Amino acid sequence: MPQTQVSLSICYKHITFIFCVSCVSSGGAAGPRLNNNQLYKFSYTTEVLVDKARGSKEGSAGYKISSDVDVNLVWRDPSSKDDQLIQLAISNVRIDPATHRSEKKNILHGSTAESVLGKTKMAALTKPFMVHLRNGKAKAFYSFWAEPATIKNIKRGLASLLQVQLRTGKVVENDVSGRCTVEYKAAQGQVTRTKNLETCKTAESGFTTHSQVLGVSKKSSSVTVFTLEDGFIRSAVAEETHSLAVNARRSAAAKVVSRQTLTLVGTEAGPLEAAGKDVTGVVKSIDAKFAAVGIMAEKVKSQCKGCPSLFEHWQSQQKQLEPASLSKATAPRSFLALIQSIRKASKDEILKVLKSASKTTLPQVVDAVTSSQTEASLDAMLEFLNFTDAKGLVLQERFLYACGFSSHPNERMLQALLDISKGKFGSTDIKESVVIIMGALIHKLCQKGGCDLPAVVQAKKLILAGPDSTEVESEVQMYLLALKNSMLPEAIPIFTKFAESEVGAYNTIALTALQRYNVNLMTNEVKQTVNRVYHQNRRIYEKNVRAAAADVILSSNPSYIEVKNLLLSIGNLPHEMNKYMLSKIQDIVRFQLPASKVIQKAMKDMNSANYNRFSKVGSSSAYSGFMAQSADVTSTYSLDILYSGSGILRRSNMNIYGASKGAMLHGLQEKEFRSQGLESLIAATPDEGEEDLESFAGMSALLFDIQLRPVTFFKGYSDLMSKMFSMTGEPMNVVKGLILLTDHSEVITLQSGLKASAEFQGGLAIDISGGMEISLWYRESKTSVNNRGAFVVTGNVTVDMDFMRAGVEVSFETEASLDFITTVQFSEYPFLVCMQMDKATFPFSEHLTKYESLSSGKSIVSRKSKKQLVPGSEFPLHQENSNMCKKVFDSNW
Repeated sequence: MPQTQVSLSICYKHITFIFCVSCVSSGGAAGPRLNNNQLYKFSYTTEVLVDKARGSKEGSAGYKISSDVDVNLVWRDPSSKDDQLIQLAISNVRIDPATHRSEKKNILHGSTAESVLGKTKMAALTKPFMVHLRNGKAKAFYSFWAEPATIKNIKRGLASLLQVQLRTGKVVENDVSGRCTVEYKAAQGQVTRTKNLETCKTAESGFTTHSQVLGVSKKSSSVTVFTLEDGFIRSAVAEETHSLAVNARRSAAAKVVSRQTLTLVGTEAGPLEAAGKDVTGVVKSIDAKFAAVGIMAEKVKSQCKGCPSLFEHWQSQQKQLEPASLSKATAPRSFLALIQSIRKASKDEILKVLKSASKTTLPQVVDAVTSSQTEASLDAMLEFLNFTDAKGLVLQERFLYACGFSSHPNERMLQALLDISKGKFGSTDIKESVVIIMGALIHKLCQKGGCDLPAVVQAKKLILAGPDSTEVESEVQMYLLALKNSMLPEAIPIFTKFAESEVGAYNTIALTALQRYNVNLMTNEVKQTVNRVYHQNRRIYEKNVRAAAADVILSSNPSYIEVKNLLLSIGNLPHEMNKYMLSKIQDIVRFQLPASKVIQKAMKDMNSANYNRFSKVGSSSAYSGFMAQSADVTSTYSLDILYSGSGILRRSNMNIYGASKGAMLHGLQEKEFRSQGLESLIAATPDEGEEDLESFAGMSALLFDIQLRPVTFFKGYSDLMSKMFSMTGEPMNVVKGLILLTDHSEVITLQSGLKASAEFQGGLAIDISGGMEISLWYRESKTSVNNRGAFVVTGNVTVDMDFMRAGVEVSFETEASLDFITTVQFSEYPFLVCMQMDKATFPFSEHLTKYESLSSGKSIVSRKSKKQLVPGSEFPLHQENSNMCKKVFDSNW
């Protein structure tokens, strides 16, 4: 008998040796196997740290949970040794700061795990739980439904650490993080598990800004290293990192680091394997209250004890949202905080704030409520606003613009605008804005793959058929502007058709819309149409229209022949148009824009580029330059000026672009069509194609890729005269309000079972106004476009476990202004025109806040700030303008 026992012992050891080798071979066990009648004793530590992206562990906020863990085999399928039911029991729980702290900075000083957790949670945490492993993969997780979600998630994190594949390869598996693609690499006695976190599918979905320039980038990694001995886990060390950064300023970044360490301390005699035919029966025989609750983490509802209600929060913030404060950073900061509060509020709570706000703060409340983009906030706005009331124009337009700028609109928001468009309006301006903003929502929903949603299909049908459904000029323009916002490929034939219309406004909208499309969509038919417009092959066009056509040609990957024909046209154009085209060509070459290479090639032909063509004089110009350059984002500006032959400013077009990592954002376009049809006032002769134009001055703005409703300064000779004599010089508002530019929200389920919430928001308080002063006495006019703004971005990463909370906030803010002023002296001929684009000195500050708190109310906060003043400057335009400005200001002096 002893001999038999020795023989079995040798055989057992032999099997164990083969199994260990199988860690790196194609045979043997699929996962770790436990022995019957044996208790495996582990030490377990899970810690979480939050900090700025480049912060050290020593300075991080966070905490560490340590415990002992007993593991034993409960049941094994007789037909498969890799089908096992395992029990785990946590004991001797300790909670400490993640890093060494002085007594003063240690909120856990004098606390025990039970005092922090509470008796109920501690009892739940130390209750045994079970995991069903088959071939090393978790097939079921058994615990108690009544346990708090936070506790069950911690247990899931520990159970997931036992999940390991002993062979090299990729696999999709479920664990606490969700359903993820995982790659295993096996070596002698060691397995490395790398989880592709981008593939993880969870029940909790977040949202992010559609614009990459204004958005947030995330980098994540998760690696677990298993050390194996005798076919079982000797140790498992997991480290997971998530780093989030604002694309426009990557130093505004925060990270969360999660670490788990499971180490086998020893073994001792344990309970015998339970009898049973299957897992379910065995689990019920042990405790009927055990339930298969799923290995994936469940949602945790955070409860804010002592937090103010929405109304209380509004009362504390309303002073910062008065119109006089909109140019200060306190306005967007309060705006962002109010959005966070509104997102947790009910419809009735939101309506209470809307109804209690003063007349001066109400427009800002409308911005915040609409930007919150919750079901309750949209319901509240639709109930609060009356679109048949002409007196409510300001609030109605603020609501519509906030819809247009929304970071993650849904189908219901578009459906709401569709329903509104079918009703009656107190103002035609609001009707136009509704349709124009519908186009913007169509574009954003299509970007997210929602082009086939019923509301999107219905709205597309409306605006695509719109231009041909009416003969009213303002309505045709409305539908064309909506299509311009929608960026629908189906709209290209419509724009191509209207590019050759007999109405100058239609031409200009159609051509500027075509310029926004991807070059690959510019077919030969489109290009031929645009070239016909520029070269006036079929009819005579206004200079505005021809200039817009030239912009489309030069920005759509022009061919050598197209460029050569443009060059050959210089010298045969109206006087100021010659100078404008020459300046445009030179600016593209100087600023090395995409068309510069083909232009330089064409300019080698002396027939195309010679002194006769390139010596044209005039006041019109085109100039591009850099506003700011950094490693994160490059901001450029361009200013195109076109005069009439009589010296009257015909068009100015200022653009500001932001570029980051290959993505482009059209931040601002202020396009003014001024002094149209005013030649009779100075007894001048209109240019070709402009003889019958009605007196008109207006401004069209495109803000953050959204075309807004154009603003008219005057239309018609009588309107001009009445406004000229009643003009106060007060600016006319083009757009004013608070805009949510950056909006990123997600819940990150960590491998440990803890959850980190990441909230990044960027708010802009903006005031764009345009004004016009005309003095017939002094024979001088001054037109100004004033841009005032304050920008705040905050990023919060918080790990909240009910009983303990740790987090970090990174933020930056600035206040800036940009003025574009045009002074015209018409006391002599030709007119003296001076343009200025000034940026005032502005403050810039960055802030870092780290915080830890207990449910008892005990907390600790640390703050750091860095502030600086960025000097102002006057942006260079072109040399002729500088010369003109000297004459204007010398004569004023």
